[in-house]
Amino acid sequence: MIDIDSLFADDGALARTVRGYAPRPAQQQMAARVDAAIAARETCVVEAGTGTGKTFAYLVPALLSGRKVIVSTATKTLQEQLFRRDLPTVAGALGMPVTVALLKGRANYLCWHRLALAQESARFSAAGADSRLMEIGEWARVTRTGEISEIATISESSPLWPRITSTADNCLGQRCDDYQRCFVAEARREAMEADIVVVNHHLLLADMALREEGFASLLPGADAVIVDEAHQFPDIAMEFFAIAAASRQLLRLVEDATAEGLNLLGGGGRLEEDLAAVEKAVRDARLALNSWAGRCDWREISQAAPALGEVGDRLESLASTLDGLAESSPGIAACARRAATMTARWRDIGEEEAVDGLRWVDISRNGFTLNLTPLDIAGNLQEFFDARPCAWIFTSATLAVGADFAYYKRRIGIDAADELQLDSPFDFERRSLLYLPAGMPEPASRDYTRAVVERSLPLLTAANGGAFLLFTSHRALREAADLLRDATTPSNDWPILVQGEAPRERLLNRFREHGNAVLLGTSSFWQGVDVRGDALRLVVIDKLPFSPPDEPVTRARIEALRREGRNPFREHQLPEAALNLKQGVGRLIRDVSDTGVAMLCDPRLSSRAYGRLFLSSLPPMPRTANCEEAAGFLSSRRLSLEAAL
Repeated sequence: MIDIDSLFADDGALARTVRGYAPRPAQQQMAARVDAAIAARETCVVEAGTGTGKTFAYLVPALLSGRKVIVSTATKTLQEQLFRRDLPTVAGALGMPVTVALLKGRANYLCWHRLALAQESARFSAAGADSRLMEIGEWARVTRTGEISEIATISESSPLWPRITSTADNCLGQRCDDYQRCFVAEARREAMEADIVVVNHHLLLADMALREEGFASLLPGADAVIVDEAHQFPDIAMEFFAIAAASRQLLRLVEDATAEGLNLLGGGGRLEEDLAAVEKAVRDARLALNSWAGRCDWREISQAAPALGEVGDRLESLASTLDGLAESSPGIAACARRAATMTARWRDIGEEEAVDGLRWVDISRNGFTLNLTPLDIAGNLQEFFDARPCAWIFTSATLAVGADFAYYKRRIGIDAADELQLDSPFDFERRSLLYLPAGMPEPASRDYTRAVVERSLPLLTAANGGAFLLFTSHRALREAADLLRDATTPSNDWPILVQGEAPRERLLNRFREHGNAVLLGTSSFWQGVDVRGDALRLVVIDKLPFSPPDEPVTRARIEALRREGRNPFREHQLPEAALNLKQGVGRLIRDVSDTGVAMLCDPRLSSRAYGRLFLSSLPPMPRTANCEEAAGFLSSRRLSLEAAL
């Protein structure tokens, strides 16, 4: 038996082999609890503040257990970090040979069958073969993994990738002629044989639901499942259990069925007519939705119902035609199954009868998605957990509201669990300041965003940029960007970076490179963004991040809780907003040497009783309502840095 505490000690295996390692009591405490949970096959929920070192805290006991462990994350970035850096480092420090597999979503792997279809379609195209397609064909002959990220010359957002990768809908599974050399199947086989498997939350949920037909399930053989970035798990699960039918999926079905038909039948006939009819119906439906944008309740778009119904009728006709041709080839058979599935989804969502969930439409510039979203997925998840008696560990820097895990546990259907809340080891008392500006107007006032920008300017000047301005709406973001650019002078000529004007990663890279930039963002910058060092020294948040009450899913949840005689504000809106605020403020201090000010502009933090709950959920930061004190804090830190340089 190996004493876990000794491994994390200042003379332990990690300190001897990991450069820059320093013992942290909270890390040791978390490792011990994870070890106990794995040994007893129990459920454990751990909130580990930034800097705890939670990755090592769960990897060490996972490796020492000698058992099959699945680690699930929300992002590709953390998946890659775990697989390529953290796991090899910990295994090397422990001197333990271990087999590790990285399993991504199937959209990350080349599909041989779809590559052949794309190449065949290119022969019929007037433009001829795409040079990028030729490049991919050359790469396909030498790659071992088939991961499309290996080709750096083609953007991940290229429309070419969906044509040559598969989805659960269009995959032929074991009926595919290329199954024996399938990259997805090979990745699955490696995962089945590995000691540690790194997946993402979508794959974990698909495995739990046994939705990947033709592929072996990972979970029955697992002794423990560790869900990192667990704060994102409930929302991803809600998306997973929803029924969705997107115009993009239908057009892709038309494209794939056309390619299969050209390959086998040479085109023409009833199939070509039905494909053209579906494509036209989808285009007409998008035109019928032109009066709306964003997320809309189904009842709001009733005038577009006939056009959406026409899509269903044309889709049903296509499904019948494809079914009659299904024996022609596995590809046509797969398209027939997809058409039947899409028809059923379309009908389920469009049913006028009362349904157990919310029907809504998401309308974008180029398409739309019909959705049927369950309002409570706790029961679904509880069934899965109960059916799989392995250890379940959920961990993140943001799970508790104040000191209470009840809201999170209720969302994912957990009753009994070992709970552990660990504060960040960073010195928030000395290295940060929470500024609550006095005299701010009410958030609903017309000039509120102007007030946010005007109150931010003295701090931006004191910090010389180096700031995130985080907003709860795109409207406020755009208004603030215009106001900030109008306020630019030779003395405060900071680079202004605005979400939507470039991809997120490009904006972040520019922010780090400039060192004095001001980045304005909405929800996607509140979490999953890690800027360490001097580039970020001020975070400004305009309002408490309550979900808009007229947003369809939020409104439906509120109505459902009211019908049950419960308080939707206390039980849903308030804890959800508190966790989101915690994420936003968490962007400021990401490393032991970081320093800065978090400016929370919303006056309700001081004027409403519930403000105490928000403040109690944040790190132990000194507070001030004095602008000069906040600006002085930033100025002194900047001068200290300049002196050090």
